[in-house]
Amino acid sequence: MADKVVISGLADGMGREVAKLLAAAGDSVAGFDVDAEGIESLRNELEGTPGDHLLEVLDITDRPGLEAFAEKTMVKLGTPDIVLSNVGIGFFSPFEEVDLEAALKCLEINVIGAAALFQAFLPAMRERGSGKLIAMSSLVGRIPFPFESIYTASKFAINGMLQSMRLEVEPFGLQVAIIEPAQVSTTFAAKIHKLPGETSPYRERVKRFIDRDNELIKGAPDPLTASKQIVECCKKECPSTYNQFQFRDTFFLYMNRVLPQKLRDYILINFMDIKV
Repeated sequence: MADKVVISGLADGMGREVAKLLAAAGDSVAGFDVDAEGIESLRNELEGTPGDHLLEVLDITDRPGLEAFAEKTMVKLGTPDIVLSNVGIGFFSPFEEVDLEAALKCLEINVIGAAALFQAFLPAMRERGSGKLIAMSSLVGRIPFPFESIYTASKFAINGMLQSMRLEVEPFGLQVAIIEPAQVSTTFAAKIHKLPGETSPYRERVKRFIDRDNELIKGAPDPLTASKQIVECCKKECPSTYNQFQFRDTFFLYMNRVLPQKLRDYILINFMDIKV
């Protein structure tokens, strides 16, 4: 059965691959991104696929623009069956050196952006009595990693927000799911990895962290493989609340639940090669 799917942040990366997979399967896709060239090229790629599509250039922080986009989507496609919050930016810095204005921007896009997207479509989905609200989170939304304090905070916030929202909307027939990959083989991390200044007391450990993270990314799922797993989650009749890509991620979450704090810290610090 064809679905009507809304996706934020679909001009490149996994969002783009998910949109292409859904459209090829006959679903109708409505989505937006700030990347005008990416939107135009995706629009061309989706031409000829079975569904109706609506792709626009839009910043997730543009509230009136988002409301207008939701209205256009309802008119063209009707009430969506799936809303996937995929917009997000990374943030990498020792906590002591965090630019707080930049941190606010990260939280605005990653957390409030997801909230605004869901609010735009939730009333119609609630009235119809069905639909799925799905957010891209991260493994760091439950296992904090060093040098990612603000990004981690944004993902913890998303997880908490959706868990709370789930209890509110399930009585109306809506489903809520969280997708939490660790690494995917994209340029996402490379765009934010930056060494602190020469005099920073964190510089040497940050360098080792970046080197180790780059090693892990090389062995991570490619965007297409990860996107197929996202589509699988979207299409499940009853998706799990939390969804991981790899057994290793699920195993880490299990250890995070059952092991003592000191042992968890020891494993993580050694795994990321940042022991002092």
